[in-house]
Amino acid sequence: MASEKTDPYIGQTLVNRYRLTQLIGQGAMGRVYSAEDQLLGGVIVAVKFLAQTLLNAKMKERFASEAQTGAQLGQRSIHIVRVLDYGVHSNSVPFYVMEYMEGQNLSDIIQPVPLTIDRFLVLMRHICEGLKCAHAGIVRNGQRASIVHRDIKPSNVFVIQDPSLGELGKVLDFGIAKFLTDQVESSQSRSFMGTLAYCSPEQIEGKDLDGRSDIYSLGVTMFEVLTNQMPIEPETHSIGSWYQAHRRLPPKRLAAANPHVEIPRALEDLVMSCLEKSRDNRPQSMQVIIDRLEEIRQAERPSPLPSADPASAAPKAPPSSEADEVAQASHETLQESEESLSPIREDSKASTPPDQFKLNLSTSGDKKNTRPRLPDVQRRFLAIEDAGWTVSWPADKPQAQIVFPGVITTEHQQAAALWVMLESEEIERRLLSARYNHFLFMPEPHPMVLWITTIYDSTLGARWLPCYLNLKTTQGQRTAMLLAKTGYYPLIYFALEHPEEPANVRTNAISPEQCQNFPRWVRHAQQIPDRGAAQLSKDYLKRAYEQEKPKILMKLNAATPLKFFD
Repeated sequence: MASEKTDPYIGQTLVNRYRLTQLIGQGAMGRVYSAEDQLLGGVIVAVKFLAQTLLNAKMKERFASEAQTGAQLGQRSIHIVRVLDYGVHSNSVPFYVMEYMEGQNLSDIIQPVPLTIDRFLVLMRHICEGLKCAHAGIVRNGQRASIVHRDIKPSNVFVIQDPSLGELGKVLDFGIAKFLTDQVESSQSRSFMGTLAYCSPEQIEGKDLDGRSDIYSLGVTMFEVLTNQMPIEPETHSIGSWYQAHRRLPPKRLAAANPHVEIPRALEDLVMSCLEKSRDNRPQSMQVIIDRLEEIRQAERPSPLPSADPASAAPKAPPSSEADEVAQASHETLQESEESLSPIREDSKASTPPDQFKLNLSTSGDKKNTRPRLPDVQRRFLAIEDAGWTVSWPADKPQAQIVFPGVITTEHQQAAALWVMLESEEIERRLLSARYNHFLFMPEPHPMVLWITTIYDSTLGARWLPCYLNLKTTQGQRTAMLLAKTGYYPLIYFALEHPEEPANVRTNAISPEQCQNFPRWVRHAQQIPDRGAAQLSKDYLKRAYEQEKPKILMKLNAATPLKFFD
């Protein structure tokens, strides 16, 4: 692997947060580095730089949209590798940040010998649970969209040993895989590079796909995992040969591919059904496959010994299906201010700074109310983001382009947050915009904080999100102290056209220097009498805000992609 002397990335810090420490993997699609998450005290994460560069603003937006899809899916299932963050580095190379995992991909695991039946049934169920979550879809622009992976294969399944849950299978590259395929479709010779052996007949024909295409790819994967052989082998590895093979060649029988492995007839029937040429003849959903895998597992399980204890003799219920166990969250809106939002376009030659996206922790459908073991600081961070995705737009707030502060609550903590409503198109276009925050304090005549959040893009200009904290109120003091305690806050986006649920959640880091100011400001507010002059302080802060804007824009124009707060 490259050292710091030979690899220019090692030692760099992305978005003022991730310090790259070591190259841990590389391939045709890019490089993967381990990195320290400095916001969370050095928690290790994985950063993947993609080999494709994003050539224009439209493609950057498209990449951001696909990465956001992967992030939302990872929030909903522990059987999907979580995309925690994404952006574009200073040299225009796109990257995304994933949870760091110690383990192996399924392709490496089966190299010596195929999986045992017991282990196969567990890991295939995990893959199916992840795919079931994807096929259920996410809500975009008020409509639920099903996500088809299009690149299921053993190398896209990662297996880890979790201290709490045991062996876990996780599907890689949700959302990203589709984007990459679209990126190279202009070159026919590369359209299915690395995936031809696993793609469905309808995929290789270029037809519209649904979840049943993933079921075919899963069938190829199951065959390979059980036998270390491929079910279909064309004469050559050209696209034309694979096209004919997937459409016309019948798959081998499992016993013929590996006569040394004893495979239950019901399992072979399931694998063969997934490999049907017509998608109408395959299992029609992941839940059907999950149910059949469970039936096979129950049939393969030895009969329990008789017991005098009726409770222990009672048969155990099968594992529950994948469920979205999210932290219960409540919001408390602060009534001090609602600021109307006006987009301001600023001409700039600066390159577009990257943005960052964080993702929530979810629980396993197989082990309800149990979460994977994570560092405490990372678990708290993810729980806050999880809560941000579950809040609603308050009934007492107008559905308009406004911003206001509030408090979100998880099982063990609270955090300050900003609710913001924008048009859906603007939310999508600003997925890769940089975010900046700054706080102005007016101690007299009334202690007041102006909380400035700026979303910036050199092409789109600045979107200003100002709001006030009245430090003579309990709510204002509480919010300021929460900002000091956490050092970050979620920015919860709602689309004006579809305000039923959050359209996106981004976490903004606050500089340590700013965090140190909040307790001092609160102490000052507690020590002076209330003179009833809140509006005077607001008027002063508004003037100071207008004077501050050009300075902020100068910083954003000149900043590298590493600058996200002041």
